[in-house]
Amino acid sequence: MTDDWRTDRIGTALRGENPTVLRRLRSGFAVMGDVQFLPGYTVLLVDEPGVQRLSDLPRPKRLAFLSDMDRLAEAVERACRRLDPAFRRVNIEILGNTDPFLHAHVWPRYTWEPADLVGGPVWTYPRDRWTDDRFALAPRHDVLREEIGTELDRLGGAPGDG
Repeated sequence: MTDDWRTDRIGTALRGENPTVLRRLRSGFAVMGDVQFLPGYTVLLVDEPGVQRLSDLPRPKRLAFLSDMDRLAEAVERACRRLDPAFRRVNIEILGNTDPFLHAHVWPRYTWEPADLVGGPVWTYPRDRWTDDRFALAPRHDVLREEIGTELDRLGGAPGDG
């Protein structure tokens, strides 16, 4: 599979061609982040490609998106806490400044992070964390992927659950 999915993350998720998808949720897709310098980084993608901001959704779908975001954050928290005793918390962000589609970032945070970065937003990490292949999503993250997916299943809320 090529990296073509990166240019149409939602469309490829809808077609079952996005390799980062963990689970289909009520409002979209839980996906692993492209980079894993903070292991467990995930993203919630809305399932409607034309939606750019939360306010573009009708209220019921907006609430479903926020509920799915909460569910993903809890799944990441549970999985990361179990796999790494240095897990501290999750940070949740809906930014929308770069990618033109609604999505929410879920960042696990750890006590082993550098002291000058641990208290700030993830976006202040050095550029190499975002581009160096050492931090790219890879098969070595499969256990983490499985754990987060299992937690999503335990937490319920799959399509058709209400």
